[in-house]
Amino acid sequence: MTSSSVVAALPQYAVGEQIGEGGMGVVYGGVHRQLGRPVAIKRLPHAVAEDPRMSERFEHEARLLARLDHPHIVPVYDYVRQQGEHLLVMERLDGGTVWSRFSTDGLTAQQSCALVLATLSGLHAAHEAGVLHLDVKPKNLLFTANGVVKVADFGISQVVSEGATLVTHGGAVLGTPAYIAPEQAMGNPLTPAADVYATGTVLYELLSGDLPFERGGGPIAMIQKRVYQDPRPLQNVPEPLAGVVMRSIAREPDARYRNAETFAIDLAGAAGHLFGPDWLTRLGIPVHLAPQVSASSTRPSLRPVERDTVSLTQQPIRATLVDPIPAARLSGSSTLVPAAQVIKPPSTPWALWLVAAIALLALAIVPFVTGGQPGRVVTQDLADPVNVEGGRLTVTLAGIPLADVTERGPGGFVLPGATRWIVGGVVTAKTDGPDGTFGLGSNRTPWLSIMGTGSALLLLFTFAYLESNLRALRKRQTGVAAVIASVPLGFGFGLAVWLLVSVLQEYEPTLPIALTCGVLGAAAAISASIASKRP
Repeated sequence: MTSSSVVAALPQYAVGEQIGEGGMGVVYGGVHRQLGRPVAIKRLPHAVAEDPRMSERFEHEARLLARLDHPHIVPVYDYVRQQGEHLLVMERLDGGTVWSRFSTDGLTAQQSCALVLATLSGLHAAHEAGVLHLDVKPKNLLFTANGVVKVADFGISQVVSEGATLVTHGGAVLGTPAYIAPEQAMGNPLTPAADVYATGTVLYELLSGDLPFERGGGPIAMIQKRVYQDPRPLQNVPEPLAGVVMRSIAREPDARYRNAETFAIDLAGAAGHLFGPDWLTRLGIPVHLAPQVSASSTRPSLRPVERDTVSLTQQPIRATLVDPIPAARLSGSSTLVPAAQVIKPPSTPWALWLVAAIALLALAIVPFVTGGQPGRVVTQDLADPVNVEGGRLTVTLAGIPLADVTERGPGGFVLPGATRWIVGGVVTAKTDGPDGTFGLGSNRTPWLSIMGTGSALLLLFTFAYLESNLRALRKRQTGVAAVIASVPLGFGFGLAVWLLVSVLQEYEPTLPIALTCGVLGAAAAISASIASKRP
């Protein structure tokens, strides 16, 4: 039902039924009586009129919006402030939204890149005029009947919230949390980089069918992820396009493109590289580009195009999930607070880190305090015969057989060549003669043995992979698989510590200590991995 106050405030328009609604107001259809021109009438919430500061800000913003004249911006025809109403009269576009096409028929990668280039073109013009959008999303990208995409709802979010993200005590968000830049969520100073982030998020979603972060947990959790986590890498999209998208959604504003035009230049270049210099012409989507952006798109590439570009070009991509979370409505009774007051940094799992630290400390101590030499140690060059009595000599490392010599030569037992290179430090030797069990050591430097160099290499290998897994878990570039992989890696790390200490200290390696060190290493690794895995 059309409000009588809206009808009274716009006598020159025939105001129709409501055609849309969101957190920032209600939209009615209408027709200019004299010109017969169809229009969309945006009615701002009464909270705008009731707050004098907000009302003045909106009037200032409306003047700026009315001066915006760009092929990819929905033009503002009129602004009326009367009888407690704030009304924006805009061009009416009935060609649907990017979201409606994306969620039904889907969009190819080429179409998505073209639509985002058009969006960036409009955004850059607005930024040059001093207007930030701050609510870029697929539903705010509208099509004309001729297929031209235009950006709608410029500046309204900035007027209502002064650029910050507001939330209700019930956890609803004024705005669209799926596309909000981290600095906007925290109420920090805003630049065009905030709109770059939102547009990059839109492009990420159009190219992958999903958002750069896991959904779920409600709007506050959604914002919190954007503030404290890095986005997931863009899968199944080749370079250089994937790199352009990921740069546009970097958490830190300084790491993103400084404005919409630099983003557009790189995006046009990446699309031209993948789809060919005439891709926009072949596509047939009307896009108005600045000369430098157009030049980047048509500049021929000297590098070969990746094979998966063909499937990327032809296959439509659709939204995998329903439009996530409805926005809160701004009303006179709304109790809104800045999101920064509600969002808290993720708690540090101190208990898990403590377990990891204790396990590592124990791992550093156990090989030293539990190792020891047997009663008798024979140290010699293992290339020489081992001169002990008996008819058989066996050599083992922590219960693992290394040599079994059944014939004694004139000078003693001759060890196989492989055993000579394996042994470093002290291993266990046993003969059936009077010498019984004794320690057998090599007088060569431990680094010339497989036990010495092998344990050092295993230590470096497992440590490097564990560190890489922890870093990937912190950045959310991997998940449960890395946590599972940490168990064998940690076990191997513990074994490497045990063996290296045994070799360097010339202790006799024993199986119980090996298993103890392996378990300690695995406990430290899995505790650290679970602690690093962000929810």
